[in-house]
Amino acid sequence: MKITRKDVETVAFLSRLAMDEAEMDKFTGQLNAILEYVDMLNKVDTEGVEPTDHILNLKNVMRADEAKPSLARELALKNAPEQEDGYFKVPKILEG
Repeated sequence: MKITRKDVETVAFLSRLAMDEAEMDKFTGQLNAILEYVDMLNKVDTEGVEPTDHILNLKNVMRADEAKPSLARELALKNAPEQEDGYFKVPKILEG
């Protein structure tokens, strides 16, 4: 498939991009170079190659999500500047 200057003009129009003559020629050449490279990749024999989602064989390195005891409420609120009914009291920031 080859990209023509008319194709670039159409895409520029639909994208509402203003391009001068030099830019039209530049992008036509660049898009054709990309398509030539993709065509070259399509010719590569991939028979028997498993599809991958990443180049490296990565594994999840995060620890298991386990419930553990947390800080006691009294200890957490010990140094709070203000508290109310067992919760931190903070200034109101939303109007409602």
